[in-house]
Amino acid sequence: MRICGMRDREVINICTCRRLGYVADVEFNVEDGCITAFIVPGPAKIWGCLGRDMEYVIPFCCVRQIGSDIILVEVNEEEIFVKCV
Repeated sequence: MRICGMRDREVINICTCRRLGYVADVEFNVEDGCITAFIVPGPAKIWGCLGRDMEYVIPFCCVRQIGSDIILVEVNEEEIFVKCV
């Protein structure tokens, strides 16, 4: 599986059954090449015109299953919802 293939997959939190969005970026460890987190953009501000200032940073250990079209994660959304850097 390639990292670019992750961008087409929707992320769903199995704790709340909420759709978090689509993977926009992947964080990985440079030393060993392992994925450490998926980055999913947060909700847009006013009608999407003002952009986004928050994002979900989902640790790879919270991923429960990667399917052909979705990624199931088990997370507390308040803990992974962070300000964009």
